[in-house]
Amino acid sequence: MQLQDVTYVGPQPGDPEVLSALPDELRRFLEERNGLVAHGGGLHIRGACEEPAWHSLARVWTGPRALHERYAAVRPGDVPFAQDAVGDQWLLRDERVIRLLAETGDVEDLGQSFGEFLRAPVDTLRLQPLLQFNSQGGTLSPGQLLSVYPPFCTEEAAGGVSLAAVPAEDRLAFLADFARALR
Repeated sequence: MQLQDVTYVGPQPGDPEVLSALPDELRRFLEERNGLVAHGGGLHIRGACEEPAWHSLARVWTGPRALHERYAAVRPGDVPFAQDAVGDQWLLRDERVIRLLAETGDVEDLGQSFGEFLRAPVDTLRLQPLLQFNSQGGTLSPGQLLSVYPPFCTEEAAGGVSLAAVPAEDRLAFLADFARALR
């Protein structure tokens, strides 16, 4: 497993209902290490817990803040197990890793299992914005994501973007609203 620069490891699993509903590979991972933030904030694997709220897998899988409630391309059975520094999401659908491009709401099948994703997650992460943010003296704390303005999918982004650390829930809400407006 190539998870480097781990800045947070989740608490003991405290949500047995979530654990029992997970695919085997993800469940075993969370039983050993209940999620984490790695690559200096470039990858957040959520945990089976209620607190901290930003780390809770259940919060983005079920209920009013669930990704399937916010994005048409996300199905209720998709397990939103991870996100990158800008808020793109990694989902398990039929035990295959799917990436949700959060600005546009598009999904792409990466053709990997959870175990394959763990062996080389850096290959699919967008780390350049985080590296740029770090080079400007910024750091992401656990529970934060990068706000990107203007959004990457706009023509204006070609001229450069500004980056700021914001609470993860604020970024996720913005991205869902933005993707909905694009549709």
